[in-house]
This record gives sequence, structure tokens and C-alpha cells, in this order.
Amino acid sequence: MSVSRMFIFEKVEGNDSSFTEFEISGSTYEPIGEVTLNGQRIKAADFETLHELGTICIMCNDSAIDFNEVKKVFEKVGEATETALIVLAEKLNPFNVAKQGLDRRSSAICVRQEIETKWKKEFTLEFSRDRKSMSTYCTPLKASKLGTGPKLFCKGAPEGVLERCTHARVGTTKVPLTQTLKERILSLTRQYGTGRDTLRCLALATADNPMKPDDMDLNDSTKFYTYEVNLTFVGVVGMLDPPRKEVQDSIVRCRAAGIRVIVITGDNKATAEAICRRIGVFGEDEDTTGKSYSGREFDDLAVSEQREACARARLFSRVEPAHKSKIVEFLQSMNEISAMTGDGVNDAPALKKAEIGIAMGSGTAVAKSAAEMVLADDNFSSIVAAVEEGRAIYNNMKQFIRYLISSNIGEVVSIFLTAALGLPEALIPVQLLWVNLVTDGLPATALGFNPPDLDIMTKPPRKADEGLISGWLFFRYMAIGGYVGCATVGGAAWWFMFSETGPQLSYWQLTHHLSCLGGGEEFKGIDCKIFSDPHPMTMA
Repeated sequence: MSVSRMFIFEKVEGNDSSFTEFEISGSTYEPIGEVTLNGQRIKAADFETLHELGTICIMCNDSAIDFNEVKKVFEKVGEATETALIVLAEKLNPFNVAKQGLDRRSSAICVRQEIETKWKKEFTLEFSRDRKSMSTYCTPLKASKLGTGPKLFCKGAPEGVLERCTHARVGTTKVPLTQTLKERILSLTRQYGTGRDTLRCLALATADNPMKPDDMDLNDSTKFYTYEVNLTFVGVVGMLDPPRKEVQDSIVRCRAAGIRVIVITGDNKATAEAICRRIGVFGEDEDTTGKSYSGREFDDLAVSEQREACARARLFSRVEPAHKSKIVEFLQSMNEISAMTGDGVNDAPALKKAEIGIAMGSGTAVAKSAAEMVLADDNFSSIVAAVEEGRAIYNNMKQFIRYLISSNIGEVVSIFLTAALGLPEALIPVQLLWVNLVTDGLPATALGFNPPDLDIMTKPPRKADEGLISGWLFFRYMAIGGYVGCATVGGAAWWFMFSETGPQLSYWQLTHHLSCLGGGEEFKGIDCKIFSDPHPMTMA
């Protein structure tokens, strides 16, 4: 993720205004890139508003970038969004910090170090879903163009931040921010969010005269909204977070496999819908009415309508953590099997509630502990691959078990018949072991290594209560097993009664073979050792 575009006010005269729009090159966390205006490279230090914008990016931030000496790449430490803001500030270099002669690690943090010599972060008003913003209370360590008093630097969703803005920064001055100007800011923000790049936008603002810390209750986050007031709008940054190339194909495969993909995001509705069109959740010209809801729209529905929405929707935007849990509950009430992904602390309840909780490998420890599965590479296509592998394993396991059951039924029938009819053993224990370990075991093991069927991802998911063996299949196994068992016993009995090389006993003699050792007229002339002869067992 990286900031690729941003805008600030160039001039404001009443309701007439114009913006200065910048483009920033570079798409990784490496803090090297050009800032251009109308295709021409510029120096951020020449724009007074960018001094403040860069300061907000650094001070209203709890993340960092780090250089991996092994991989020789820059990596994020913390949230991707905040890391992108740090990279932006380093690219802007609004205070003309000299970078010559610095190694890669040092040159990546020199702007941050410079700004932190000017300001001290006293405390943070953590992000909350209700106000969709976070802010930091900072005091100056030295005189600057931003003034000598404390500031409350704020960043958040444009619509949420603008509601609390009363002024806008133009250079070093601030002017009243009318409703018309707010609408123009939101209009340009929507263009960023729904354009060719589908950017995720954040508004940056400052409270020039914040409340005193003694007047703030920092333990009650519900009051933070009242502290972030009388803000001065500084600018909007648009972050490029392109979906991975394989995501679109994975969604197509999910649809073919009967799996419904529901996107749940904190992005605004327009941006989220644009992204969903890019990855194939929605068609390019598909009407999203009844298929896309914002958190507020979802809350306005009756409970029955919410349930219907969960049954057909493919996108929920601007959601709060409670929405995720509620969506999972509605899906479960419809006997759906839900797999929920998440990476934050607030995602933990939904991850715990879902049948399959999937935490991102880069997520928080709380999310990982609440989940049943951790996605090491943070890649959606890995989930689809896991579904395919799971189906293949289940199919092979089913074939393995069915094969063993069908053969074992024959063994059970043969043993039962010989005992019930009083016949000599048709199969001795060594033969039974041979059948189980070699004749049955090796082929069954081979079945467990079968590759997945080519059409395995075009079949609908099996029902959760579906048995391993259906009634009709069990009847077939019993019939086949009964036939095999009867044939086994019949083969042994045939040798005793009808074979030219056998003793040609009567049925009565065969069923009373245990009386042979006691003698008697019925067994006169018969060698009792014949009943342990291997020939009938070979015949069986």
C-alpha cells in the first residue's frame, strides 16, 4: 500500500475554490519517489500546507518502516495505512532534510526524526468506528510555522473528519469551510475512490486550539468525538492498495464451487463497490441495489430485513465490529457455514463466532488466538486452495473408508456364518490378517493419495449433516459383503462335501465336526485332522 495521489486547497475565495493535486510515484514501502504536479517534479518545501500535512503523517501515527537486511526490502511495522503515511512524509521531505551520505535505513527515517525534534506526542485518542478517526495531542518542542501552542492532529474517513471541520488550510492561513466547499472535497474524494486506481482516501486535519488535557476523559472513548472539534482541514491523501492478480480468479472458482464471497470492509461504499467490481464480486455494470449495504444502511433495516440482506448481499462497507458478529449470526441462523477473516483486535469476536475463523499472518495476537486458522501469506487465494485440498482429502478419506468397510463386511459375514452354522473355520487368523494388512491395506492406502478430481471445484459444498455413507450405499455394501462372505464359507463347505479330493462329508457331519474327536458311528472311518486341513481354507 502506498499514497499515490493527494490534494490540498490552492485558493479559497468564498465558495469559489481550486485544488492542487499531486501525484506520488512508488508503490512499495521504500521511501523513495517523486512528487509531481501536472507532470512536473516539485519540492514539497515550497508548499506551506505540505509542511503541516507531512507533520500530521508522522505525528498522528503509531507505525513505522524497517529495512530488512536479509531480504533487502523495506517492511511495515504496524498498520499498512499508517506505514503508507510515513513513507509519504519521507518522500515529501517538507523540511528539506539532507539525505546525502546516509545509508538506506537512516535515510528512511530522517524526516521522521526531524519532525519529532519539533513536536512531542503527549497522548493518542485511539481510532473508533463510530467517529472513524484517530488523533494525537502534540506540544511543540521548538517554534514553527504551525504556531507555538499545542495541536490535535487528526486523520480519518473524509466524511467523518469533514463533519467536524470548520476551517480549511490555505498556505499558512485558514479560511472558513462552508458546506459547498465540503461537498467539493467529498466530490473529488469520490473521484479518487471510484476512478481507475480505486484509492482509499484519508482526510488530514488539525485542531489549532484543542481542549486542555485536564478537561479530557481519556478513559472514555465515547467522548473522543467531542474533543475532535473545530478542526482545520489540511488535505486528502489517496492510497493505492491494488488487489492481487490471483484474487479475481479465486473468486470465480469460489462461485463455481458454490461458495458465496461476502466482502466486509471499513472503506466507504463507493470505493468498496469499485474495488468489488475490479475483483469480480460485482459485474462492471451490475446493479448493486440489495447487494451492497453500508453499516448505517444495515442498521436502519428491521431484523427480518437484515436477515434477508445477509442472504443476498455481497458487500458490507463502513462496518463496525458488531456488524461482523451480527452477519455471522444471521448466516448461521440460515444453516450456512461461515468462514470469517480478520486481523485486528476488534475482529476477534466474529472470528470466534464463525465456524472457521481465519486470522491474517500479519494480524494481531488477539485475532490469531481467536481464530482456528492463520493465513501465513495473507493471500485470499490460499483460502481457496485450502478448500480444494480439503475437498480432495475428504473424498480420498471417503473412498478409503468405503473400501475398507465393504471388504470387512465380507470377513464379518464369513466368520459369523461359520460360527452360526457350526462349520469349521473358513479363514484362519493369519489369513484374516493377510487380507486386512495386504489385500485391503495397500490398495486403501493408495486411494488416500489420489489426486483431486478435475471437477472438484465445480461441485456444490456438501451439507454439514451429510453422512459418510448413505442408506442406499450401506445397503449395497451389505449386499456385496454378504455375497463375499457367503461365497467364502460356501467355497470351504464345497471342498468338504463335494470336492473329489475332499472327504465328501454330509452336511450333518460338517456341522457337527466338533463331535468327531469323541468318536461315534457317524464319524467312523473319518480322520478328524481333516477339519484343520488347509485345502478348504485355500478354497475359501
